[in-house]
Amino acid sequence: MPTVEREFGVPFPGREVPRERWTKTGWRDDAKTFDWARVFGRAAPRVVDLGCGNGRYLISSACRRHDRDHLGVDLVQRCIDFAAHRANRRGLANVRFATGDARTWLFERLDAADEIHVYHPQPKGDRLVTPEFLERVLAVLRPDGLLVLQTDNLAYWRELTHIARARFDVEVVPGPWPDAPRGRTRREIVARSRGWSIWRMLARRRRAP
Repeated sequence: MPTVEREFGVPFPGREVPRERWTKTGWRDDAKTFDWARVFGRAAPRVVDLGCGNGRYLISSACRRHDRDHLGVDLVQRCIDFAAHRANRRGLANVRFATGDARTWLFERLDAADEIHVYHPQPKGDRLVTPEFLERVLAVLRPDGLLVLQTDNLAYWRELTHIARARFDVEVVPGPWPDAPRGRTRREIVARSRGWSIWRMLARRRRAP
């Protein structure tokens, strides 16, 4: 039996498969727009994680939801290498990881998605989630699309809630996530181990009255 990988005592999602079933999930391409159909060879619902870190959430989702294609983007090469390494060894064909700036990807390389996830965006300095960011999310999300936001910073949470409610129907999730009661991301696991509060929301396009 393979050794169960753990982060801070929490098992990493999925299990390794025999080497002959390993895949290649790291992605590099100079194409302007990410071509989902060409990359995955099919038409399926699309899940994007901007600032995916070490890929814990996307790998978990790809393991559970084989009917969806997943894309993770992070600026830190080490994180992408970690994520792709784990996904490869789990034989996942429905996920890709790319190094890059999340804002650039949203505004220039993504044309349509069914889910956009942003976990623990930087609360200080050059913030990712702004009114302009959310306007672009609205343009990229398909009609029944979903935006997921999570943070452990109360001041930023209040700001996120305010700007999201101006554009979406917001559902505050009391947490934890049912699919990952000990944490969807490494950051969430660490924050909870330190006794920090986590705030979560599901935001959907506001329907016309």
